[in-house]
Amino acid sequence: NTVMTDGTRPFDYTDHRPWPLPARSWVMAQVWHDLLFAHWPIPAGEMAALLPPGLALDTWEGEAWLAVVPFRMRGVRPRFFPSVPWLSSFPELNLRTYVLVGEKPGVYFFSLDAGNPVAVAVARTLFHLPYFRADMECRAEGEEIAYTSRRTHRGAAGAVLRGRYRPVGPVYQAAAGSLEAWLVERYCLYSADRRGRIYRGEIHHAPWPIQRAEAEFDENSIA
Repeated sequence: NTVMTDGTRPFDYTDHRPWPLPARSWVMAQVWHDLLFAHWPIPAGEMAALLPPGLALDTWEGEAWLAVVPFRMRGVRPRFFPSVPWLSSFPELNLRTYVLVGEKPGVYFFSLDAGNPVAVAVARTLFHLPYFRADMECRAEGEEIAYTSRRTHRGAAGAVLRGRYRPVGPVYQAAAGSLEAWLVERYCLYSADRRGRIYRGEIHHAPWPIQRAEAEFDENSIA
């Protein structure tokens, strides 16, 4: 698995997980950089009405949350294959909320925009995820990230994110039981196919190193 910047590997960290690692081997690796978690509270009834049957809304103190998550990826690769520069590194932008199936809380994606058309085609076909092609740029300017995404997927509604974000505090890990931990420490994703079947994808990562941030959006029509 991927070596992190401190020389450790994600599977060196397992005690923080809410349930044990799956018995099956991992199938996909990726590294995320320059990520912003931007969250807004949404009335639970309005959010629940947007979910496919079979998914229960997960709430924090009775309120639903919507996340816009811009970042860039590198090292995207299937198991046993090396990463390829032209295919394995690209910006991505997620619009997500939080759901439950049984005792496993996870994320549900309303959309995932990506700057690589091959990755979009593979993810839509194999993982039943609503990926869309987009023209995207994620550019570091000192400690600030300038981010632009404009959806170009044929037949899809237009969606734009344009803005900047930056850290404004030290790195820390979210405290257990806090809102920050509830929002970011998620270890599975859910999707649904056209027949209404629900799929769960198990996720593993080390505990998130996070920082307080400031963000200004000049345009945000992702939702």
